[in-house]
Amino acid sequence: MAALRLWSRFRRKGDGRGARGLAGGKYEYDLLVIGGGSGGLACSKEAALYDRQVAVLDYVELSPKGTRWGLGGTCVNVGCIPKKLMHHAALLGGAIKDAKNYGWDLSLPVHHDWGTMANAVQSHVKSLNWGHRVQLQDRKVKYMNLKGVFLDKHTVQGESKQGEKTILTAENIVIATGGRPRYPADVPGAELGISSDDIFWLKDSPGKTLIIGASYVALECAGFLTGVGLDISLLVRSIPLRGFDQQMAHLVTDHLTSYGTRVFWKCIPIKIEKLDSGKLQVIWKNLESDVEERESFDTVMWAIGRAPETGGLRLDKAGVQINPETGKVIVGDNEETSTSHIYAIGDIAEGRPELTPTAIKAGKLLAHRLFGKSTELMDYDNVATAVFTPLEYGCVGLSEQEAVQRHGEDNIEVYHAYYKPLEFAVAERDASQCYVKLVCLREGDQRILGLHFTGPNAGEVIQGFALGIKCNATYSQLASTVGIHPTCAEDVNKLKITKRLGVDPTVTAC
Repeated sequence: MAALRLWSRFRRKGDGRGARGLAGGKYEYDLLVIGGGSGGLACSKEAALYDRQVAVLDYVELSPKGTRWGLGGTCVNVGCIPKKLMHHAALLGGAIKDAKNYGWDLSLPVHHDWGTMANAVQSHVKSLNWGHRVQLQDRKVKYMNLKGVFLDKHTVQGESKQGEKTILTAENIVIATGGRPRYPADVPGAELGISSDDIFWLKDSPGKTLIIGASYVALECAGFLTGVGLDISLLVRSIPLRGFDQQMAHLVTDHLTSYGTRVFWKCIPIKIEKLDSGKLQVIWKNLESDVEERESFDTVMWAIGRAPETGGLRLDKAGVQINPETGKVIVGDNEETSTSHIYAIGDIAEGRPELTPTAIKAGKLLAHRLFGKSTELMDYDNVATAVFTPLEYGCVGLSEQEAVQRHGEDNIEVYHAYYKPLEFAVAERDASQCYVKLVCLREGDQRILGLHFTGPNAGEVIQGFALGIKCNATYSQLASTVGIHPTCAEDVNKLKITKRLGVDPTVTAC
């Protein structure tokens, strides 16, 4: 609400007319993008297709532990890409254990080598860094490894690692600087821990690790670290996966526990100390019992959220307003800030999902509005996403809690089922957390409000159903669709038991 109140004071422009002409007159560039992550790169490359003068500034500050990476932003370097690769490494370990039941003669237990995995993942990331530079060059986008700050509404100063300064002017400016992991300010010794900015670039195994937090970053890292054979614990203050459906979130953490991750619920860190042995002793308090506990770890990782990278941009010089509560830039429906020709996309924009695909699409659509004849706005409703924990969780649309809040409990119908993937049967895996839930309006044609799925390849399953929900699919349309057998996805099509009926929703046959 604070963001909406602030925004209401500003003019909302953005008529799609774009710059007044090709750069070379009043301004050096038609478009200057600050930030070389997914959104910024997508916007700049798309704008260049209109034969405009485009530049990108990108500069990576060292993490508190000294980690640095190349062009591409969070997703490429310290997010989606290395995370999915390490998640896959853990899944391969599980598949090796399953293989014996399928007749493969393998010597167990198997052992994982962190260095081999890390080298392969880091090499792939570096190839993507180089690929982005080549793509910018091919599109004739000027790339500068400079840290940008505003001098006025059309002027940005770029500073190199050596301290050399460059002045750039632009008709339009896009802020796409993303975010960085938060460190707590009130925990002595917090600086002894690492973050997700560091975990993917470690050359050596982190060993016995405590992850503090319950975000998707925390749960995903706990999952793949446990999966490669490490002793992993989670310290959770309140609820897991805040913002997600809470029934599904607890299925994910229940599976993590059965997978081997220790979870300390309702606990907060008090202090971290470095012992003479080099290990880190963590002292925490259980909020329910008010008892302090302590244990030593090789590594402590913070995963308590991310902060937008807006503090050093001198946004006040350009008249760009932020929400003081979140630090994010306030934007209108067309991504425009309080200054008419300055835009913000991706994680630093207030009220936007912190997802790579939304930043990419928003950036491309912005370029089309600025330099093409398009008036199409980014649609942030019903964006599908997945959490790559050992048991994956995919979802699109409203959670059950959100549906109840918006429509009232009596006005929604929830279809659900527990199912067992065929892959789990021969491997004798526990499938008690494999679950699918469909949230619908109760009356009329029962329009689908949300779909939630835990199980193998959850992201792949949800992606296809997301199209149907985007097109206002109904329960009857879903039920009339013939599933592919034998798949996990077909259990979505077969949903027929509602929570209102109060009967066991476990699937027992075709």
